[in-house]
Amino acid sequence: MKKIIYILLLFLPFIITAQINESDTLKVKADLSLTGFWQGGNVQTLIFRAKSNFSFTPWKNSVFKTQNSYVYQEFGKEKADEDILSLNFLYFNPDKKIYPLLLGFVSTNFRREINVRYLFGAGFTYQILNSDKNWLKISLTSEYERTNFNRSRFVRTTYNGENSINTVRGTLWINGKYKLFKNKIILTHESFLQPSLQDSDNYRWQADIGIEVPVWKFLNFKINYLHTFESIVVENQKQQDKFLTFGLTLKSY
Repeated sequence: MKKIIYILLLFLPFIITAQINESDTLKVKADLSLTGFWQGGNVQTLIFRAKSNFSFTPWKNSVFKTQNSYVYQEFGKEKADEDILSLNFLYFNPDKKIYPLLLGFVSTNFRREINVRYLFGAGFTYQILNSDKNWLKISLTSEYERTNFNRSRFVRTTYNGENSINTVRGTLWINGKYKLFKNKIILTHESFLQPSLQDSDNYRWQADIGIEVPVWKFLNFKINYLHTFESIVVENQKQQDKFLTFGLTLKSY
């Protein structure tokens, strides 16, 4: 619990400014979502997720956006998960129908025994729909990735003996946000498919879906579902994870 409070403090600065659209005209935007589940008594369970989005305009015709998330799970006072993910993007001319981007990611994963993973790349985004209430975008990028594991035995035995796995990936991103029923419900989704361009058995995908109900101008109630899949995981670990959490989104816009 103390570690959760510490991580939460790291996210709090992003409140000073839900899913951010880099094509918006506001120069600074930010939000913070806190969702989770707790059960005490005979069965003690704790699931906590914090996710922040922050964007600003470093110079004309560009937008920098960072998305940071933290997931923690505990069962019977024993830690089961602790994951950190930082996604960072630099967009050029995001008001255009098609615009280029640079990206850099850093992540860790306790249960999957990923000590650190970093990824750098570039690509472009195509805006299918872009309005004040609804937007939908598709991006295509290519990245170099390096993952350092704590172990060297995997469910895919061809990778046994390697503590570090390097590859070049291609990624398809689909992101959207929709205000429904006269803005009474907000639906968001962020998904990606990320195969290796070198090894056909090395791929991952993720779907992150949120439903928000506005409570106040700067506060929404949120239900969040996260589903992840990764083909290369350490021995005796499942390749997919699912999280259903409930909480709040704080925002500055």
